[in-house]
Amino acid sequence: MAIPLALARRRNYSGPAIFSYGFRPFFLGAAVWAALGIALWLPQFFGEIALPIAMGPLDWHVHEMLFGYLAAVITGFLLTAVPNWTGRLPLQGFPLMILVAVWAAGRAAVTFSAFTGELAAAVVDASFLFLVAAAVGREIVAGRNWRNLKVLLPLIVLGSGNIIFHIEAHSPGHAGYGIRLAIAAVVILITLIGGRVIPSFTRNWLVRENPGKLPVSFARFDAIAIACGIAALALWIVVPAGQPTGVALAAAGVLHMVRLARWAGERTWRDRLVLVLHVGYAFVPLGFILTGLAAFDLLLPSAGLHAWMGGAAGMTTLAVMTRASLGHTGRALAASVATQAIYAAVFVAAMARVTAALVPDWTSPLLHVAACAWIAAFGGFAAVYGPMLLRPRLNQELGIA
Repeated sequence: MAIPLALARRRNYSGPAIFSYGFRPFFLGAAVWAALGIALWLPQFFGEIALPIAMGPLDWHVHEMLFGYLAAVITGFLLTAVPNWTGRLPLQGFPLMILVAVWAAGRAAVTFSAFTGELAAAVVDASFLFLVAAAVGREIVAGRNWRNLKVLLPLIVLGSGNIIFHIEAHSPGHAGYGIRLAIAAVVILITLIGGRVIPSFTRNWLVRENPGKLPVSFARFDAIAIACGIAALALWIVVPAGQPTGVALAAAGVLHMVRLARWAGERTWRDRLVLVLHVGYAFVPLGFILTGLAAFDLLLPSAGLHAWMGGAAGMTTLAVMTRASLGHTGRALAASVATQAIYAAVFVAAMARVTAALVPDWTSPLLHVAACAWIAAFGGFAAVYGPMLLRPRLNQELGIA
């Protein structure tokens, strides 16, 4: 009886459409902030503007991409997925407004932390992810969906990384433990959730549209690849440089490359909504390998970090945001020309940013290319998908029960 009851109560919701489901405000907010954050970051980097931020400009950039934009996307995804897992009513209305307000307050407090004060900014900002973990955990426990409690661990790790980040950002000679902890949490989430949805969406499309080779089902190899990735990331958090770390990261990269090859992504070319998930996941092993090479001091660490964050996280979040927005607003699951342009833009942004770290002589022009492409991708999402997210589900607009 839980699922029909939840559906009935969802239909009875009469508030603003934007607060009817978690993906709506958080996907839109994440996209706007991702674009605006980079638009503000580049002139800061080149000394053209100065914002009233208590931390350094580079720390602000890293923080707002990790704990601003990415935290919002993760929240939107979880608040949308949990009702499907539990059959319970999605978080909506006033409770959802509170979460959105705390997230937005965190962005303002950190960006204007020279006025608000470092401690106040840290408290407001760091509280958000733990509120999300409490809300998600409550729904999972109430729905007795015990197997999905594991998604709370990366969320709590990400929140802990935020606390450590704030401490380190205002401490001389910090080593970046908070940054590495948060990045590791994001990569682990992508390997866990991506390993569930990418083969599933691929299999569904192939069975329907292109019969033949199908993705290999989750098996012991996947568990080994995930475990090795977690172990390598744990070592990297503590000791980011050195031969053991480099070997562990490179080995994890190879395992995840093989894992991706088992999902038959090469057969999904005709469905860009599925293909983009495979392309995004390809940046996971690339990030492991580049970060492994950086551990041997063969290249700059930012190459691997931006493969993970700009490539894996950037492409995966846009893939999830577009697909979920289409499906949950009652539209066909098809990538329009505009959607494909968004995917192309974020791919260009990721490749340009990684290359900027690999070819120092081209850093300045490539940073501008990466920034413009990133702004186009996330600003494009806000422009194309924003109206869908602000309006009721399509069948509700048409008066269909």
